[in-house]
Parts: sequence; C-alpha cells; structure tokens
Amino acid sequence: MKTHLKRLGKLSLTLTVLVLLMLAAREGWFDHLTDSNWVARFVQEGGVQALVVLLLAGSLFTAVGGPRQAIAFVCGFAMGGLYGALFSTLATLLGCLTSFYFARLTVRSSLSRRFGHRLQRFEALLAQKTWLKVLMIRLLPVGSNLLTNLLAGTTRVGVGGFLLGSALGYLPQMLIFSFAGAGIGLADHIQLGISVVLFILSSAIGAYLYRSHLKRQVDEIAEES
Repeated sequence: MKTHLKRLGKLSLTLTVLVLLMLAAREGWFDHLTDSNWVARFVQEGGVQALVVLLLAGSLFTAVGGPRQAIAFVCGFAMGGLYGALFSTLATLLGCLTSFYFARLTVRSSLSRRFGHRLQRFEALLAQKTWLKVLMIRLLPVGSNLLTNLLAGTTRVGVGGFLLGSALGYLPQMLIFSFAGAGIGLADHIQLGISVVLFILSSAIGAYLYRSHLKRQVDEIAEES
C-alpha cells in the first residue's frame, strides 16, 4: 500500500509539472520572458500580481533549463540593476529547488540504476564542504545548471548547503546581466560599467577558487555534470 501511494505521488508530481509546462507554452510565457520591453510593461501595469506571475514563470523557465542570464537581463531592464539581480536570483533559486526535488522525488531510483557509479562519485565529492564546491561550479562556466540540479537531487546531498552554494554562485553573474539590462534600458553608461567591473571581479574570484586545493575535485564534478 505504501509503495502504491509513493508511485501515485510521483505520477501526480510528474503530471503537475507537465501541465504547468504545457500551460506556460500555450500562454507564451517563455517567449515573453525574453522580451525586455514586454516584461517592463507587464511589471509597470500589473504591480505586485505581475511580480508574482513573473517570479513563478521565471522559476519554471530556469527549472527546465532556460538561461538564467536572460531572466537577469530582462529583470534588470524592468526593475533596475540591484532589484533585478535579487529578483532574478530568487526566481533561479526556486527553479533550482524545483528541478532538485523533481529528481529526488520522481526519477531518483531510475537514474541511480543507470548511472549508479557516476552518481556515487558525484555524491562523494559534494559530501564535504558542499556549499563551497557548489559555489565554485556556479561561478565557473562549466557543466550544465539543469543537469547539476538533477544530479544533486538524485543524491543524499543536503539541500541547505546546495542552495547556499547555488545562491552565492548565481548572484555575481545575475548582477552582471541585470546591471547590463538596466544600463541598456536607461542608456546609463555607469550601470554598464558596473556590469563590466562585476564581470572582471567574478572571473577573478572564480579563477582563484579554481586554482585552490579543490581544483581537482571540482574538475571531476564538472565532468560528472
């Protein structure tokens, strides 16, 4: 009975995600999300309700592999550099959490059977200093954001460390693209300059971490993801 209910729960979750994806595609949410002018109008006219819809749509967009940089850019264009970065980072974190738990609650057993040895290595590498290793993965242009979320969800890695590392690792790049969007939207060279400076700092931090004593382990994680 317990096994039957567990399977029913997995099926229900999968169907819910599929329905949400179909609804998003039918309503053109994903098309609108990459249109800076549309997002700016939507937020200006819709107020708090528009922000909630945008947050949910952005979360779903990144949960299925949509580029988080695009969300940061349009949010920066619509809300300004700082607010756009924070808002888009929150949306991306919710998307990260969605794909993480989708894997943990639905496809964990099947992926474990198929990629058992590789998943064990991935889990072993993330077991210690999880937040730091995830931070390094997020800062560096390696691996796939979606695949990293799914692989982590199939392991027993704690969600707290995974989310902390993801949040800290996402933020620099979200700031870069958000300030770039804000600079273009306002024709503000200062905000564009801030974006360039943030890019340089983010690259320097990533390079420093990459050359640290954790370099070999992160290389292995990147290969797995």
